[in-house]
Amino acid sequence: MAKDALAGLDTGCSFASLPRGFYTQVNPRPLREPRLLHANPDAAALIGLDAEALGTPGFLALCAGGARLGDIAPLATAYSGHQFGVWAGQLGDGRAHLLGEVLTAEGAWEIQLKGSGRTPYSRMGDGWAVLRSSVREYLASEAMAGLGIPTTRALALVGSADPVVRETVETAAVVTRLAPSFVRFGHFEHWGHSHHEQKALLDYVIAHWYPECRETADGETDLPATACRLLTEVTRRTARLMAQWQLVGFCHGVMNTDNMSILGLTLDYGPYGFMDAFQANHVCNHSDTAGRYAWNAQPAVARWNLYRLASSLLVLGCEAPALEACLAPFEAEFLSAYRAGLARKLGLEAWGPDDAALEDDWWNLLHAQRADFTLAFRRLAGVDRDAGPWLALFADPAPAQAWLDRYLVRRAGQGGDAEARRVAMNRVNPLYVLRNHLAQHAIEAAQRGDASEIDRLWALLRDPYTERPGFERHALPPADDAPAVAVSCSS
Repeated sequence: MAKDALAGLDTGCSFASLPRGFYTQVNPRPLREPRLLHANPDAAALIGLDAEALGTPGFLALCAGGARLGDIAPLATAYSGHQFGVWAGQLGDGRAHLLGEVLTAEGAWEIQLKGSGRTPYSRMGDGWAVLRSSVREYLASEAMAGLGIPTTRALALVGSADPVVRETVETAAVVTRLAPSFVRFGHFEHWGHSHHEQKALLDYVIAHWYPECRETADGETDLPATACRLLTEVTRRTARLMAQWQLVGFCHGVMNTDNMSILGLTLDYGPYGFMDAFQANHVCNHSDTAGRYAWNAQPAVARWNLYRLASSLLVLGCEAPALEACLAPFEAEFLSAYRAGLARKLGLEAWGPDDAALEDDWWNLLHAQRADFTLAFRRLAGVDRDAGPWLALFADPAPAQAWLDRYLVRRAGQGGDAEARRVAMNRVNPLYVLRNHLAQHAIEAAQRGDASEIDRLWALLRDPYTERPGFERHALPPADDAPAVAVSCSS
């Protein structure tokens, strides 16, 4: 990367300190005649870049795959994983390049290009990403950040006229992503039969992100005890992440073990979706014909994935019962985070012993009438003033009114100021989420060379809780006659 954009930044690549079997040094394939469609000043600030740097030729060259981060050799990492519940063997960064990391006072941020060309792990793929999927990834990570949900971040989106063949001929794009680490469950699965490499990976992850999990005996790392402490913490983080996904109606779509972050981040935005009409068994990924990754299955799938991670630690001398005990906190951690979050969304001071029945009937009501997930929560805050807008979300208002009557009795029992409660509910119930039809509108405009809708959505989703004049349509579900937006693993 040119000095005009990187001057003064402290760079490195800690992943390259691992044995060479963990990665392959490989250069990205640069986009031809790249065009910067969007740069994210919020993400840039995390690595010490100012807004002026985002407009330099050096920044564009880096994000298009045509320049290095200082003198660091780009690399692609090796990992394995279970895909749709089936062991897939070696996978790896098939279309991603780790450029290195920027060291800051708050910690290191890895910089990775996605869609930047073939690597030794591409298998039958071409290593490219298309504009369609790249717009979705870029906006999704920032939407999740705006919701306060742990996630990778998006630094830049670069497009090109380079042709890419999918179902039709599309154009290429690259997303520049940031994360403290892109290490996945799949990295551990890859070395699940190799003590030496698994120890190296454990030491690396512990040293950089979980130093509090290191256990020692006679001055040496106690590998089984350290691995168990790590697994316990990853279990807790993953459980809390699942609660956050559920509470905003987010469906990941492809929760394979190689898409699960060891840091508890939301990782890899492909066929994701924020629900419009609520269905408990909603499947956002059209490739998921068996419904494995439905909304209501996500917590159980996350726990299943954690079991696969646990199995990979047996090679370090961990005993199976000890590993099982590390996974035990998942349910309690999930329920604690989920119920606390749901109580806030419903305007309740705390989760009560009788609230489970109110919760069940809430989801049953939304499911039966396919009410809009986001607006059902958002408009609930205003039912003291006028219940009409909330009731209008239901085709049959009678069951909705019956549930509302029970809810208002429950809420009245806790007292409190109604206006303060309304404000508090609006701080945790977003008005705007990245609905598929909004992302599609931005994609279609970008395909015509107009990136303004990307910028508009980015600005809106940074703060999805504050209502803004002129954005009324962005808060609404798609019109009844709007064409459905289908997303799949090719997305």
